[in-house]
Amino acid sequence: MASIQFTLSPTSSIRSSPSFPANPITPQYSSTTTKDLSSYCKLSSRQKNVTKSRNLVFSVRSSLDTAGPTSFVGQVTEVTKDTFWGIVNSAGDKTVVLDMYTQWCGPCKLIAPKYKELSQKYDDVVFLKLDCNQENKPLAKELGIKVVPTFKILKQGKIVKEVTGAKFDNLVVAIENVRSS
Repeated sequence: MASIQFTLSPTSSIRSSPSFPANPITPQYSSTTTKDLSSYCKLSSRQKNVTKSRNLVFSVRSSLDTAGPTSFVGQVTEVTKDTFWGIVNSAGDKTVVLDMYTQWCGPCKLIAPKYKELSQKYDDVVFLKLDCNQENKPLAKELGIKVVPTFKILKQGKIVKEVTGAKFDNLVVAIENVRSS
């Protein structure tokens, strides 16, 4: 879990640590009592759970810590057995394309840049990739992978198309068919 630490003095602003962009938050209090500072500080919606610890150092946890997995339009998101279904379910009605690959696969490495280009072309499609290593083997088995690369195309959480091998043109046709259905 990521946390951000702020140093606080009774009359100064809160200054963030070097690993977080400098964005001062001005506290609205006048003493150093052990009160919950969440009512005294103006926090962004991404910051919550302000908790006091010794020496006037506070940890602020981001809601991103508890928000579950996300994917971003225009890029390929790496998933694991733990994050895959959460992202698929949060995609709703969007088409989801999953590239199932391995690190040692030559054809997987060849098609990866083209797959990334597709993610930038289709802003209404969620593009994911899953390294079918030992850690993700249970999900790979669940999805019925036999060869790499394999591309699974999902709609509303169900697999509707599959393209095996590094067949870029077949992948584009499959994505277009699922998007238009």
